[in-house]
Amino acid sequence: MYVTRHTNVQNKTLIDSLWQLYELAYEQLAAVDITRETLFKHEFEEVLADPTYRTTVVRDDDGVPIAMAVFATDISVTRYLSVPYFRRRYPERLEAGRIHYVMWILVHPDHQGMRATWELARAALAAEVEEGALLVFDLPESNQPNEGGGGAEFFRRVAKSIADVQLESFGVSRYYALDFAPQAAEPEGEFEFHDLESEVESSTQTT
Repeated sequence: MYVTRHTNVQNKTLIDSLWQLYELAYEQLAAVDITRETLFKHEFEEVLADPTYRTTVVRDDDGVPIAMAVFATDISVTRYLSVPYFRRRYPERLEAGRIHYVMWILVHPDHQGMRATWELARAALAAEVEEGALLVFDLPESNQPNEGGGGAEFFRRVAKSIADVQLESFGVSRYYALDFAPQAAEPEGEFEFHDLESEVESSTQTT
């Protein structure tokens, strides 16, 4: 088992081997999480070819990719983070290019919970530690069902094994739906906007 690092990936053979790992690793996740966590292949190729992304790959003894991490070193090129938010909170670090984002960390299903996971995390974090980066990541509910523990705690423990680090939480997104199918609950009765206004006024009153 060994680690390779890549940027500006153009080699089709390498791209195809990483795409195969990517699809396989996300196959089970797609059935349990509400959000689409995966990219389309052309998006995947664009990320690998972009020199602002760092790609770390763990390979087995035959050179086959079994784990991969991709970090964005310029959050303005991703659609997942708000640049104004981080400019407000960390203006100097943003200006210095030291706010990075985890695009994905994935491991082959046959190697999850094993050495490959640990080796990947340690190798991928090495440059972040050296640069003193603020590395932002998000987790689906399947990997982080509660505020504590879960994937965030695992990531913190790996990071703590190689450097002094603090884990921060930035918030949670929740998904809801209005179900208008026949089996939906019975109507609660007439609703008028002045009722809503009364509720808002009540909730905002202070003593």
